[in-house]
Amino acid sequence: MNGQALPDFHLLRMNVTASRGAAGWRHAAALAAVVLAAASAAAAEPLRLEAKIPLGSVAGRIDHMAVDLARRRLFVAELGNDSVGVVDLDARKVVHVIAGLKNPQGVAHVPAQDTLYVANARDGSVRLFRGADYADAGRIDLGDDADNIRVDPAGARVYVGYGGGALAVIDPAKGQKIADIPLPAHPESFQLDRNSNRIFVNVPDAKAIAVVDADRKGVTNWPTRGSAGNFPMALREDAHEVVVVFRRPASLGVFAMADGAAVAAPATCGDADDVFHDAKRHRIYVSCGEGHVDVFDTEGYRRVARIPTVAGARTSLFVPELDLFLLAVRATAREPAAIWVFRPDA
Repeated sequence: MNGQALPDFHLLRMNVTASRGAAGWRHAAALAAVVLAAASAAAAEPLRLEAKIPLGSVAGRIDHMAVDLARRRLFVAELGNDSVGVVDLDARKVVHVIAGLKNPQGVAHVPAQDTLYVANARDGSVRLFRGADYADAGRIDLGDDADNIRVDPAGARVYVGYGGGALAVIDPAKGQKIADIPLPAHPESFQLDRNSNRIFVNVPDAKAIAVVDADRKGVTNWPTRGSAGNFPMALREDAHEVVVVFRRPASLGVFAMADGAAVAAPATCGDADDVFHDAKRHRIYVSCGEGHVDVFDTEGYRRVARIPTVAGARTSLFVPELDLFLLAVRATAREPAAIWVFRPDA
């Protein structure tokens, strides 16, 4: 309930006892109304903070996250710390740290090979770690600014955005890059559409959303026109819509998958870096570095909640299989580095 405590029912009972006559009962009724309103507001909160998992002495910016569903472990790209933290989501503690990285940005787990992929900005490498003990399993050198990673289980491919404008295509069975998909500028968030087999890519430096054809041979660019800084992206595959978040101005951009036609553009919180679609509840979650998580109803894209967090906490992960929304909170003077665990309402 945004940090507010519920009124004390014991206090209410004391007030009723101490009060005399009609005025006292009116006072008691007013207190009861406050209690009920507060309880109702708490029940209606779309994301409930359930726990804070300390990351230890982790300094600087925290980037993206991924999950190993079989082990129920979370991987946290601790970019400013040159490490990846491994969090046991059941025990709610850090159980392993992979150190000696070079500004890790993107992480992804490939279950078929039980391999963790880590993309590094500073040296452009993709490091591979295998098994429950995260043994070093090799590296793929992309040359520059390796960033977001996506896994295509059906096509048995791993995609990594990197450099001045490309998606590297990796065969996870071989652990080798097998192709490049050229793009007009450095790719930020991108998503794979399972229905059409296309890839939608944010390329903010080109002021566009790039659409990679199913055969991976052609790219179409949708100009973003008056909006800029399109970093986060999610897909609403059920509605055939692409959802991006712009930083300038801070707004949610919703586009038809078929042709890029604009569907909606409500304002949202500033400095967003992640956005997710909760298909079960028909919601969109936006995590913002200004210190909020915005929640939208996909029916009309109306904002239904703004949840206060911490300045700089802009990366997150929604895991529908575990029904958890996880927020990466970097260390500040008031808050230690941690993963805040939110549970969506029923």
